[in-house]
Amino acid sequence: MEPNTPTRHDFQDHATAVRPGEELDPEKLGAFLRTHFPEERGPLTIRQFPSGHSNLTYSVSLGSREMVLRRPPFGSKVKSAHDMGREYRVLSKLHPVYPSPRALLHCDDLEVLGAPFYLMERISGVILRRQLPQGFEITPVMAVRLGETFIDRLADLHSVDYAAIGLADLGRPEGYMERQVKGWIERYHGSQTHELLDVETVSGWLRKNLPAQTSAALVHNDYKFDNIVLDASDITQVKGVLDWEMCTIGDPLADLGTAVAYWVQADDRPELQGVHWGPTAVPGSLTRTQLIERYAARTGRDVANMLFYYVYALFKTGVIVQQIYYRYHHGLTKDHRFAGMIEVNKTLQQTALRAIERNRL
Repeated sequence: MEPNTPTRHDFQDHATAVRPGEELDPEKLGAFLRTHFPEERGPLTIRQFPSGHSNLTYSVSLGSREMVLRRPPFGSKVKSAHDMGREYRVLSKLHPVYPSPRALLHCDDLEVLGAPFYLMERISGVILRRQLPQGFEITPVMAVRLGETFIDRLADLHSVDYAAIGLADLGRPEGYMERQVKGWIERYHGSQTHELLDVETVSGWLRKNLPAQTSAALVHNDYKFDNIVLDASDITQVKGVLDWEMCTIGDPLADLGTAVAYWVQADDRPELQGVHWGPTAVPGSLTRTQLIERYAARTGRDVANMLFYYVYALFKTGVIVQQIYYRYHHGLTKDHRFAGMIEVNKTLQQTALRAIERNRL
């Protein structure tokens, strides 16, 4: 290997400078941390992970201890979507049985940072985002193995005995999909900024095609590559799954639908290619159908109605994007990454409508 040739470890996820307007008070945070970690005498360093569009994520180092801090976004309109205590509890119960961060501290004292927050251990590794870093290669063989691992870890999550680990009260599986469809339609109208005709067509189809209740499982609700930490020594292996803010007890096929809705293929339309969520179209990548087939083989679940769950997931993701755009549109955040989110929502709704018209994913 040439002296300057990057290794996988060079591509591990790193925090950068804190975005303007999203700073944390170092004095108050430092005092809080030193109370809980009195053995740490070194300085406090705060940096921010640049990706992510919902809860804000920071790297916090106190002396030799490195942690990750999560807090709600500034100016959020959707308070129920950013329950730090709930996310902390999920990780506390889940970490012993599933690859996820170990929860450390939860704080609901608004005098510290002006909002509830929690801290967890840092899982170091590679996170695959929209664009692969320069020099980072995924061979076709690796792409196949990565896709298989990706869907296998989702299947593993759905096999967790949530009652046995103390999370049976996390959600109400009865009537889950009916509530979800109704709720996301309401959330769209609560954050609407433009008239999008496709939304009405897609939401009407979802109401008319609600599936019968099947099974219940612990669901992540935002399962995609940039919420997964991969081993730098072997990127086809998962070290941890992140961002549990939307985790609940619900229909596992809705979770699978979300995962495949994020999975943009090489033969998808150019506008959808433009909003891809990760390197899911590199040569060798599994297709959405192959992911679903592998999931079905691993879990034994009936996946005949996946068109509904795919359309639902596209609609839901569009609404989440719309909620983010609402904050930018009304000046509640100055993060210019959000300026084009309305176009992303349009593309997702158009993709959902096209799937309905073609009767396939």
